[in-house]
Amino acid sequence: MRVLLLYPEFPDTFWSFRYSLPFLGKRSAYPPLGLLTVSALLPPHWERKLVDLNVEPLSDKDLAWADVAFVSAMLVQAPFLADLIDRCRSVGLRTVVGGPITSAEHHACRDADHVVRGEAEGVMEELVHDLETGQGRRRYKAPHWTDMTRVPPPELDLTKMRRYSAMPVQYSRGCPFSCEFCDIIELFGRAPRTKTAAQVLAEFDRLYSLGWRGSVFIVDDNFVGNKKAIKTLLPRLADWMSRRRNPFSLITQASINMADDEELLSLMRAARFVKVFVGIETPVKESHHAAGKHHNENSDLLASVHRIQEHGMEVMGGFILGFDQDPPDIFEKQIAFIREAAIPVSMVGLLTALPNTRLWRRLSAEGRILRESVGDNTAALLNFIPRMDPDTLLAGYRDVMASIYGPKEYFERARTLLSRLGPSPKIRLALSDYLALCRSFVRQGIFARYRKAYWKFLGSTLFRTRRHFGLAVTLAIMGHHFFTLTKRLESDLRK
Repeated sequence: MRVLLLYPEFPDTFWSFRYSLPFLGKRSAYPPLGLLTVSALLPPHWERKLVDLNVEPLSDKDLAWADVAFVSAMLVQAPFLADLIDRCRSVGLRTVVGGPITSAEHHACRDADHVVRGEAEGVMEELVHDLETGQGRRRYKAPHWTDMTRVPPPELDLTKMRRYSAMPVQYSRGCPFSCEFCDIIELFGRAPRTKTAAQVLAEFDRLYSLGWRGSVFIVDDNFVGNKKAIKTLLPRLADWMSRRRNPFSLITQASINMADDEELLSLMRAARFVKVFVGIETPVKESHHAAGKHHNENSDLLASVHRIQEHGMEVMGGFILGFDQDPPDIFEKQIAFIREAAIPVSMVGLLTALPNTRLWRRLSAEGRILRESVGDNTAALLNFIPRMDPDTLLAGYRDVMASIYGPKEYFERARTLLSRLGPSPKIRLALSDYLALCRSFVRQGIFARYRKAYWKFLGSTLFRTRRHFGLAVTLAIMGHHFFTLTKRLESDLRK
């Protein structure tokens, strides 16, 4: 059996980093870990080929080679998924669709031959048997949560690694919290399930042997969901890094309560974690309480962010506008918080009701759902009726984005971050890093309209916080992406 593993394109979003990746000579942030894990579950005698349409085109020759196509997608990829299924159908190629989009019963999956809901490990043996015997069913659903200690390492050797800016590793699935708007607990449950330290180190070994050097994204939705297990893993990661002269720098996602644990922060710094994405959402405690995000409600959010930064880790923040409890001055409050917290990379989005979440069920019961979510909360589109006047909310959102991603404001936050950031691991530079610096000097320092703010930022970094100059260049390059997307968003919101 020949399997074509297909990953649809991502649209232009704040998460795509489409306008910053060319500086690095890359085409996408990281490869599709889900498909690579699925590939590892297939019989050894099956042939497989990965085509990630974010880094390469899908050819007619690829389609003709395959017996079946396995396609995975998230909600935001729905339009591209539908087109991809149509193309496969046009040449008579069977399709098996999985990934988060299938849990939403999205119409983009309607023409797929087989649809898999839930974690692939629970259905793969049956699916493989049915495909080999020609008895495949329309729908498959995983009967239980997967034991992570039995998940095989992803087949990263299928990827064109040089086209990505980071490599993915998964340690756990699930989150212990129950935020009303989040679909993670619906997809993976509330009891974090973890791999063993030996599994994670084996995946690091594999990345190292394949020649990867640079960023590794620990993709867990909440890396610190099981602190006891994490504290067992981190010393071994630190030892692995040290013995190999620190080939990777680590990025992850975690809840704000990581800041309450000094031991945990020290262990993460020792293991070379340099960035962490935290769902801060809002400075309004009433909104946290109503959404069930009590770990945020009970935290001093500013102090927590500063504590993480002081341990050498950049905080990237997620923020939401549109809660029922938002006061009239929420827009000014968000801007002020982001500025004082010194979070350059602030993903501010509109609240969206995702399928199968408590928020979706509540708003459906209240008759407030307008349409299904497009999966991009930074799109200028509401999928429910907010308490605040919709025009006021959209105009306020536009003002927040225009403010925080004005180049002068952005570079000022970045400057404050660098002055506050504690000792960070020294990053080993590669040729691609020097090429990125040269491209940045030319595109941003010569041709960009914000070149004056750019040079002022880099100049102050050289004089005041030279040890963080590499991070300063990275933030400047990322800023270019945010400036470009924000201009487009402002245009959409004015229509």
